[in-house]
Amino acid sequence: MFDTDKWQEIFATIRKNKLRTFLTGFSVAWGIFMLIILLGSGYGLENGVRDEFEGDAVNYININQGVTSMPYKGMKAGRFIQLKNEDYELLKKIENVDRISGRMWVFGTSNLAYKNEYGTFDIYAVHPDYKYVESLWMTSGRYLNETDVQEDRKVVALGRTVYEALFKGAPALGEYIKINGVPFQVIGIFDDPGIERDVNRVYIPINTAQKIFSRGDNVPSMQLILEGASIEESYDVIEEAKARLSSRHKFNPEDNRAIFIFNTIENYQRFMKLFSNIRLFIWIIGIGTIIAGVVGVSNIMMIVVKERTKEIGIRKALGATPWSIISLILQESILITAFAGYIGLVLGVGVLELVSTYIPTIDYFKNPEIDFNIAIGATILMILAGSVAGFVPARKAAAVKPVIALRDE
Repeated sequence: MFDTDKWQEIFATIRKNKLRTFLTGFSVAWGIFMLIILLGSGYGLENGVRDEFEGDAVNYININQGVTSMPYKGMKAGRFIQLKNEDYELLKKIENVDRISGRMWVFGTSNLAYKNEYGTFDIYAVHPDYKYVESLWMTSGRYLNETDVQEDRKVVALGRTVYEALFKGAPALGEYIKINGVPFQVIGIFDDPGIERDVNRVYIPINTAQKIFSRGDNVPSMQLILEGASIEESYDVIEEAKARLSSRHKFNPEDNRAIFIFNTIENYQRFMKLFSNIRLFIWIIGIGTIIAGVVGVSNIMMIVVKERTKEIGIRKALGATPWSIISLILQESILITAFAGYIGLVLGVGVLELVSTYIPTIDYFKNPEIDFNIAIGATILMILAGSVAGFVPARKAAAVKPVIALRDE
């Protein structure tokens, strides 16, 4: 049942000691405020890094050709290891490799033309599965398919900015553009949620590029996509790829410069583990700051109990139960802690909203925010903190003997 007299007494005590109450509440509010700011900043950093990964898959292994740095089986160091179509077929058979694509940059003038419009853009020759490496999504038409590769079709998928530069919003599907003077039919237009440079590209079938641009059967780079693979499974695939390629090209499997391997699975999960550790560190600092505030509240409540010792003795002499004394002190402690903590929570969320709205997005930092569940957790933490802060003084107050309390000066 709501005890009006008890709450009136609590508010009267607070009004009587405004400065002391303010300083006590400020320490709690500051602790919650800093916890929210630190957590929000941590999420902002994580969001920024996730966005950097968003334009690319985070489950593939990239293999690039290189130059040997070790002699092997009578052959000298310094041999150029050139990856070819046969290597693509060889790596395609590795267990746990769900998709695979080769990639070749068609370097040179890289001129694209449509009627009277011209532009210089990056031209990449790839297999159909490369769509999943760059996380591309088609805004119209389709991407390359296996038939395009097998039949050496002269077809092209355009990035958004390439389409805008050449076609100015006009229909493009079925039209022909010239790539370095060779006509290619437009089959699709794509966008990319990640880095802007990815939509400044066009993609053509790799077999077509090998024949038209006199590249033989070279495939300078290959991407092996592993769906849902763990870091350990990716290591197994890398070792198997090294073994197969070293056997075919006759280089030492331990030679890290013969082929260059980049493991996005390991890289991404390392970042995620880093952010998990950062969040743990932030919670430790934030909770430590809150504990410091709670200790301040507890000390203040001890002073309150000391000041009201005679009053508590009179209450007990008139029949007040220990629980009524404990609840009085606890309620005052929880009220101060919860109210101050709520102010800190609101201010912290407000600052994060201002930063998110008015401060420009910078690399690796985007949309600092606080999860709703975290806010609920912080509120519960405030209530528990208030209970802990008031419990020790409350027990001391409940243990006061009326006779001793009435003698207190």
